[in-house]
Amino acid sequence: MANQDVNPGRRRFLTATTAVVGAGGAMVAAVPFIASWQPSARAELAGAPVTENFARLEPGQRMTVTWRGQPVFIIRRTPQQLDLLASQDSRLRDPSSDNLDQQPAYARNPHRSVKPELLVLVGLCTHLGCVPLFRPEVEAQPFDSEWKGGFYCPCHNSRFDMAGRVYAGVPAPTNLAVPPYRFVDDGTLMIGVDPEGAA
Repeated sequence: MANQDVNPGRRRFLTATTAVVGAGGAMVAAVPFIASWQPSARAELAGAPVTENFARLEPGQRMTVTWRGQPVFIIRRTPQQLDLLASQDSRLRDPSSDNLDQQPAYARNPHRSVKPELLVLVGLCTHLGCVPLFRPEVEAQPFDSEWKGGFYCPCHNSRFDMAGRVYAGVPAPTNLAVPPYRFVDDGTLMIGVDPEGAA
């Protein structure tokens, strides 16, 4: 007798309304949850390419920029520094840059750069991540009597030449890394992006 008092139209309406409200609530709850999977604006900015003007950089000078939280050295090498690179090959652990993880293919050459005079390196020692000192002087140093310029890590005495190649017999296992980069124009560099057409 009680079932005869049930209004099927009203029951369908209430069921449909409950389903719609429930689905809407689930969507409202899902939006922030799914949004939490996206990287934050700060994280996106940290991984973004960095553009730097190096036009005023004189031969023999270095500038440092930050990319992905790491120091990146931009060095304009002198003709003398470039000429001395080959003289260090016998003292280096990886003179031909055979470890492909340390530089893109377009920087796998004796000077480890797109343009010979301009060197771009991640400024972190490959031993324990200290920032090596830039020592461009071509003269004997307390840490190397045959120094021809390069980078010296004071943390554990690792040394790198003016192409960021590691010397043999030091704690650092590999050459300094070359980040992906391209030239926007003759005086501007974009770090974090390969040149067009590069794999």
